[in-house]
Amino acid sequence: MVRIIVIGCGRVGSSLAIALAQKGHDIVVIDTDEEAFKRLGNTFNGITMRGFGYDEDLLRRAGIEKCSAFAAVTNSDSANIMSAEIASRLFRIPKVVARLFLPERERSMQYLGIDYVSGTRMTVQAIMDKLIEGLGKHVLIRGDIEVIEFLAGPEIHNKRIVDVQLPNEFRIYLVTRGGSTFIPWRETILKDGDILLAAVKSLSFPKIEKYIKKQ
Repeated sequence: MVRIIVIGCGRVGSSLAIALAQKGHDIVVIDTDEEAFKRLGNTFNGITMRGFGYDEDLLRRAGIEKCSAFAAVTNSDSANIMSAEIASRLFRIPKVVARLFLPERERSMQYLGIDYVSGTRMTVQAIMDKLIEGLGKHVLIRGDIEVIEFLAGPEIHNKRIVDVQLPNEFRIYLVTRGGSTFIPWRETILKDGDILLAAVKSLSFPKIEKYIKKQ
């Protein structure tokens, strides 16, 4: 399970938090407005905290020192930049993504070395892709089923397809090895470094993360 902190619970932040929680991640949402948390609905199983995303004490209480990814998606560029810089530079979070509105702020983010999604082309899916980058490429999403392409890690080495797949939850249907691509069968032996194309249920993603080589 990956802990992710989302700063801002507006339309984008709430949608992002819900989508990440549905994938089985441990989500903490921070916003200055208590009413904003209503956007998360009754089924959201993450944590909500009221305050500013650049409040170091609040971030510590939110568990940022155990955090793997951080998204600053409020309606304020300044707040997003400050929050992202603290997460990246002070707490050294490996994956930080900020939302930006003004193009002139992009140079600041590039100078800080912080990833961002900017302008009207910004989408929840774009932020999610950046947050979970290195945990596979999400090729297609249909309902609660995702098609992902990922680099196999050592946990999968010398295992048979049948020993790795989960009935109705996870299925591998394409393998690329040494430049050649083939359709595997249940007895195919997988190797560390294989590129795999697979279908996985969103809620089952935490079960198969161990097979994915983080890049």
